[in-house]
Amino acid sequence: MASKKTFVLRVDEDVYKALEKWSADEFRSVNGQIEFIIDAALKKAGRKKNVEKPPKSDSAT
Repeated sequence: MASKKTFVLRVDEDVYKALEKWSADEFRSVNGQIEFIIDAALKKAGRKKNVEKPPKSDSAT
């Protein structure tokens, strides 16, 4: 597992409450939700490569 960098993030209270709700809706912690959002944004912007899963073998052929 890659090491993680710790840093302080200050956000508006209303933003945090919205993140808390969103996190709970998706069964994640607030920290996990923020990581998920950042990861998706980096991939969308082309700043992080998608890790491709190997194709599933189709044994029913």
